[in-house]
Parts: sequence; C-alpha cells; structure tokens
Amino acid sequence: MFGQTLLLLLAGLVVSHALGSWIYSLDRESAVRAVGGLATAQRIANAARLVDDVPAEWRRRLVAGLSDQSLQVTLTQKPTIAPASDPGPVVEAIRNYLTQQLKLTPSRQPIVLASENLEPPFGWGFGRGHGMGHGAMMYGLFQPLGLQVAVPLADGQWLAFATNLPVARTGFSRQFLTSMLVMAVFIIAISIWAARRLTAPLGTIARAAQKLGTDVNAPPLPENGTIEMRQAAQAFNDMQARLRALIENRTNMLAALSHDLRTPLTLLRLRAENVESVDERDKMLATIKGMDTMVGATLNFAREEAAVEPRRSTDISALVQSLVDDMADAGLDVVLAPAGPMLITCQPAALKRALTNLIDNAVKYGKRAHLSLHAMANSVEIIIDDDGPGIPEDEIERVTQPFYRVEGSRSRDTGGAGLGLAIAQSIVQVHGGSLTLSNRPKGGLRATLVLPILGS
Repeated sequence: MFGQTLLLLLAGLVVSHALGSWIYSLDRESAVRAVGGLATAQRIANAARLVDDVPAEWRRRLVAGLSDQSLQVTLTQKPTIAPASDPGPVVEAIRNYLTQQLKLTPSRQPIVLASENLEPPFGWGFGRGHGMGHGAMMYGLFQPLGLQVAVPLADGQWLAFATNLPVARTGFSRQFLTSMLVMAVFIIAISIWAARRLTAPLGTIARAAQKLGTDVNAPPLPENGTIEMRQAAQAFNDMQARLRALIENRTNMLAALSHDLRTPLTLLRLRAENVESVDERDKMLATIKGMDTMVGATLNFAREEAAVEPRRSTDISALVQSLVDDMADAGLDVVLAPAGPMLITCQPAALKRALTNLIDNAVKYGKRAHLSLHAMANSVEIIIDDDGPGIPEDEIERVTQPFYRVEGSRSRDTGGAGLGLAIAQSIVQVHGGSLTLSNRPKGGLRATLVLPILGS
C-alpha cells in the first residue's frame, strides 16, 4: 500500500512538472515574440518616419543604410505581399501599433504578414539592434516566425520590411532546472511522509492481526488517530474480545467435561474389579484405563490452552539439553548434537511441554530421537529425527489435529489419545513459529520446529 500510494503521488508529481514546464515554455515563447514584435514595430515605425521626411532623392541611399543583417528594407512602388486572411494576434498588434504611431488613415493601412512558412531573408538569426539579442538557431527545433511589413509613404510609395521575430531559447536553464529539482525533492519528501502517515495505520492493524493469530491474549490496539483508524481499532478490539471469550468458554467447557468424566470412570473401575471372570475384568479395566488416559490428555490439552505463561529470554540449547539429559537418564534413546548457546524469547514451560511431546512421540513410534539445533537469521530451527515407519503422505497434514491417530503404523498399544502433536502444534503457533512433519528419505519421521528469536 505504501509503495502504491507513493507511486501515485510521484506519478502525479512527474505529470504536473511536465505540464508546468510545457505551459511555461509556451508562455515564454509568447512573451518573447510579443516583446520582439513590439521592438520590431518600433524600429519599422521610426524607419518609416525617417524615410517619409527626407527628400525623394535621398531615400534610396537612406533605405540602403537602414538595411542590415536583422532587417531588410526596400523601397517599392506597390506592396509585394498580400494581407493574410487570418492575421493572428501578433499581426494585429503590429498593424495597430504602426497605424497609431504613423497616424495612418483607414484607406492607407500597413500590410503585415507573419508566418512560420515564410522563408527568412537572412538565415535563422535573432534580430540585433532592438534589444532581443542574436544567435544561431537549429532549424526544425525552434522555428522562427517570418515577418513581412509594407508601410505606405506620403507620396504613394511603399516601404517594405522583412525580418524574423525572435524565438525563445529553451527554457531549461540552469536556474530553471535547479528550481525544479529543489521543488521535486521537497515534494518527494512530503509525499513519502504523507504516504507513510496514510499507510502506517494499516501496517499497525496488519501486525495486530498477525499477532492475534498466535496469541489471542495480545494487548488491544490503541484507539487513537483518525476517525477511521479509531473505528477500525475499536472493531478489531471488539473482535479480539469476542474471540477470547469464545475460546475461554470452549476451554472451560472442555475442562469441565473432562473433569466430570473422572467420577463415572472411577465407579466403573471399582465395579470392574468385582467381576469374577479374570479375562473380562482385565478387558474392562484396560478399556477404562484407555478412557481415563484420553480424559486426562484432554484435560491437559484444555489446561495448556488456558494457561498464560510470561515470556522471557531463554537459552533454547540449554533447555533442550536438560530435557534430553532427563530422558536419557530415564533410559530413553535420545541424543542431541552439540550446539552453542541460542537465546530466544519464549514461554519456557510451554515450549518444554511441546518438545517433550515430540521427543516422546519419536521414541514411542521411532525407537529413538536424534535432535539438532541450527541458528538462522531471525529464528532457531530444531530438528527431531526418528527411525520409525514414518507417516503416509496423505495423512501428514492431519496428524496434528486433536484426537487424530494414524491407524496401522501407530498402534494404540503404545498409548496416547492423539493429542501430543496437537498440543505441540498449538504451543509452537503461540510462539509465532511453525511445526512441520516430513518423512525422511532413508526412513523415519522428521519434525522441524522453527521458532522466532524475539517470539511473537
């Protein structure tokens, strides 16, 4: 969202700068031509007065002296140009100026023709001598405006002028580019700040939603900021409160049911012990024991979900080593590869319970458990391998579901209610990590835990 918002703002900046530069160039072109047209009209008016005031025998030499590289002046008996059907604003301005300055009557009007299609008389130069500067122009890049003017004299002769109106040089001077760069940097900085300010609340909500997925007891969002942000935060907090209440009600109900089942199971055990048939008594007691184990596992599962343990910095290597040592002392085939200290923020008791379930699962169904720890950039990876038969590929995704057991490869003779992996999965998710099960190429099952260093 931040990138898209910033991209839209920068696209608007580029378009506005391009349009502004184009409008500036057009306006500058018009201004230069207007000023150049006025200067040319003043020079033509002065020349016409001068020629009109001198004796007829002097005019030829005077006209020759008035001609130069910027303005060609000729004396003729009749005009050699025709007025344009659509004179345009430049032509109208020059004609009105000459009419006013030379005090011409309606029957004796100057003829003015300006067009980009006219061949310039003296190359592509700016006019000199009327304050407009001079210089060579590139043909086709800045097309000059050709100007031809015929002014009537008092004795009926016409004074013809041919010149080029000046064309503005490119407006992208050093000062112009510097100012545009300064404005662009300033606007980009403002755009980045505005985009971050607009998208920051979305990032806050996204992080809160991600944290809620792993910890329903996460702190609520602060209800501040804009009206929309306050409304979104309030709705999010209400949703979190309802989810917390729903989970608490479900956990309490599950714990109550598991606890209440203990009483009839105890009565059934007492009655089964009075059965005279040894075979029937043993079968009934085995069934009751299995039910009691399942109820106990369910009660522990409910307690694990309801328990809230504070997080603290823990050396996960030392925690796993102590767990492995305890199991090895109990006669289990559990081995840990050497690993250095690795500090993470976690719930040590809950994490120890999850690792115990996974190691116990590996020993029960895979004869042994081989553990290894690996430090990653922002997380710690714990791998638990066993030598068992593995799990069918189509059932790997379901074995972490509560009460699910794989038939055949996982016999009930080993005990358990199918909650060990579910409890481990729940604890790992609360820590913001992941638990992945996969079959090893050479046989056996691999459980891979990835835990973030800073927790969830």
